[in-house]
Amino acid sequence: MAEIITMPRLSDTMTEGVVATWLKKVGDTIKEGDILAEIETDKATMEFESFHSGTLLHVGIQEGQSAPVDSLLAIIGKEGEDISGLLAGGSSPKIEESKADTPKTEEIKPQVATAIPAGVIVVTMPRLSDTMTEGTVATWLKKIGDTVKEGDILAEIETDKATMEFESFNAGTLLYIGIQEGQSAPVDSVLAIIGPAGTDVTGIAENYTKDGSDAPKTEKAEATKETTQPESKQETETTTNVGRIFASPLARQIAKDKGINLSQVKGSGENGRIVKNDVENFTVSTKPVTPASTTETVTSTTQPAVQPFVPAGESFSEEVKNSQMRKTIARRLSESKFTAPHYYLTIEVAMDDAMKSRATINSIPDTKVSFNDMVVKACAMALKKHPRVNSQWKEEATVINYHVNIGVAVAVEDGLVVPVLKFTDQMSLTQIGSAVKDLAGRAKNKKLQPAEMEGSTFTVSNLGMFGITEFTSIINQPNSAILSVGAIIEKPVVRNGQIVVGNTMKVTLACDHRTVDGATGSEFLQTLRTYLENPVTMLA
Repeated sequence: MAEIITMPRLSDTMTEGVVATWLKKVGDTIKEGDILAEIETDKATMEFESFHSGTLLHVGIQEGQSAPVDSLLAIIGKEGEDISGLLAGGSSPKIEESKADTPKTEEIKPQVATAIPAGVIVVTMPRLSDTMTEGTVATWLKKIGDTVKEGDILAEIETDKATMEFESFNAGTLLYIGIQEGQSAPVDSVLAIIGPAGTDVTGIAENYTKDGSDAPKTEKAEATKETTQPESKQETETTTNVGRIFASPLARQIAKDKGINLSQVKGSGENGRIVKNDVENFTVSTKPVTPASTTETVTSTTQPAVQPFVPAGESFSEEVKNSQMRKTIARRLSESKFTAPHYYLTIEVAMDDAMKSRATINSIPDTKVSFNDMVVKACAMALKKHPRVNSQWKEEATVINYHVNIGVAVAVEDGLVVPVLKFTDQMSLTQIGSAVKDLAGRAKNKKLQPAEMEGSTFTVSNLGMFGITEFTSIINQPNSAILSVGAIIEKPVVRNGQIVVGNTMKVTLACDHRTVDGATGSEFLQTLRTYLENPVTMLA
């Protein structure tokens, strides 16, 4: 019986390994204890010996290639043995002894062979953003037994960037729910099963695989079966309880941002459920009618947010579950901070002429331009002159972008999102202003589309409106630089040998030293200073 050898975990922190050298080739005789290969881990290059005897029948990872732990490394067996079955279905088995490995393979075979009945569609957790690895079901809009039409919204799914509605591309009856509200699951996990009413779907979710990846475990499915009936009962009770408002998370967020009392909004969804369109189209004409009930509702909804009373000398703490967005932000910032060698350059910019120019522009009817808009425009023009700053690092090459897409950091409840202004250098100040306002508003309401947060080549982060005079930011990879913008402050400055009152602003450029040298970053800042101190030069 052929034995599958997987990429071993040779250190506690190892997640993948690189085959530095193969010491055996396909067809060689292997004895127990022979060194198969040298494997480079995150800490050292180590010899990997065989625990089996036989002939090396297959090499799964070539020299110089990397692969995750538990990936197929090699197959050892009898000379001439047929291993086509192992290559087709055993590419990522677990590291175990041969005796334990054999029955596992035998168990998997009948599971994979389970046929899906005609008309039954397995719906998996979709990849709703480029960085999404798992999603959380915020709300189910359908329950088991409901009729589903093509285009119906099945659920609201929280990704690492936003909460998005997920519509069905199939028609039928909702037969099975694989992920409950509030639960998270990796992309391609079984989300639901849709098919003809009354179809037996027992065992489909447990045995379903997509692209060779294992489906969710049987225990999850059993838990789902047990909780299906109580769940539907609870949902009915929720809609009938007096005083309880049934609304989607997205609708609640929009209402919170707009200051709308949900008790006054009439829901158009199922069972009177309030959806985002109801909140967006709501007019406050009925607000003055019931001031007492309004006050009461606000009090009850804000009460949980009040900090609990803690007697002096006693310790108190609270655990808040990290959202998908927060976890992704943490992971990506850690990767950026600890993989990209950051350095920082700070300059002070005289903003007197910029303030005069802004006042002149804003005197035009229906025109509103902020200082941040002017900074974004100046950055876009400076990047055209210094494309090296508008780059990204790859192991094989440095990518220099000649198009300018500037991301603008926006603070939201769960952290930070970066909507992107495509082709910023081709936009006017007023276009930048309206675009930033629109994107920032929809970012706070979690209404941004994934495409609107992709493709940035440079990032601007502004904390000046909070009174912060100077700070540094972590680079938003794959960008090579990010600009931190502080507040404009009034202070004494020296001009022409005289001390006068001036308005200055500090900006700090964080650079990836792999792509942007100190001189390059300095030249970029000098050009940026020229544009900001003399806004008329941006028209040249």
